[in-house]
Amino acid sequence: MRLIKVLMLVGAALAVSACSTKFRTYNGPEVTQVLVDKSSRRMYLLHHDRMLKQYPIQLGFQPAGHKQIEGDGRTPEGLYYIDKRNPNSRYHLSIGLSYPNEQDIARALAMGKSPGGDIFIHGGPPKGSNINGKQDWTWGCIAVTDRQIEHVYAMVKDGTPIVITP
Repeated sequence: MRLIKVLMLVGAALAVSACSTKFRTYNGPEVTQVLVDKSSRRMYLLHHDRMLKQYPIQLGFQPAGHKQIEGDGRTPEGLYYIDKRNPNSRYHLSIGLSYPNEQDIARALAMGKSPGGDIFIHGGPPKGSNINGKQDWTWGCIAVTDRQIEHVYAMVKDGTPIVITP
């Protein structure tokens, strides 16, 4: 009976250790800039002028053009900064961009609208969502796979500049 209990405990410990965690560690070169190229749908993590990693991305459901107002489905363009992180995101993990900046706010207010906000780099769609292979499905965010956001989340620190080009 004691042997069975020991074997069950060992089995449970192995099962728990086999489960992957979404929080990874990174000890490589500092990511000094994130570059997002909307036209090629690629995101690059750079250490100065050296590329460390690159990922295919999905964008807002209206990918052409700079985000103007809340709900337009566009991904912003320009210089922003990583300014927050959400370990409990409904999109696995997410890191936030400093959108809107002063120019974004002024532009939207001139149209009598809100610029929106909550633009993130995040993982894939929640389980059970109705994305079904759509290339661009976010409301303006930058999406990678869940496994990829685990690496990005570990590598990219708050304050890192992100440049988003058309």
